[in-house]
Amino acid sequence: MTTVLVLNGPNLGRLGSREPDVYGSADLDALRTLLEGEAHSGTRIDLRQTDDEGELIGWLHEAVDARTPVILNPAAFTHYSYGLRDAAAMVTKAGLILVEVHLSNPHAREAFRHTSVISAVATGVIAGFGFDSYRLALDLVARRSAA
Repeated sequence: MTTVLVLNGPNLGRLGSREPDVYGSADLDALRTLLEGEAHSGTRIDLRQTDDEGELIGWLHEAVDARTPVILNPAAFTHYSYGLRDAAAMVTKAGLILVEVHLSNPHAREAFRHTSVISAVATGVIAGFGFDSYRLALDLVARRSAA
């Protein structure tokens, strides 16, 4: 059984009610259901969300220790959390996949959202496709893990 850790940062627990014009009207439970339905046989989705930077960093450390690929939506931490960046770098330096995802396209939004401190250490970035950003990342993780 392969586990994919799907980590979500601050305010993403409010999906479905927070700015549905930007983030859509579905919540994290709907995302979990979608990803579980899309996962290849033998793949388990471990979807988590926190508003706490330290907890998110701890989960990345856990991914390194357990050799688990990561799909990460760092949310607002994307733009300034060097602690999260360093933990994400540990994942990729361990030879694991870490895909940075975003529901919206940060480059089409406010100027402060144009910079990601995570992107340079991520395996890749998928943004702007709503829940499909996660689906694309899951497909990539499955294909890269099988190779």
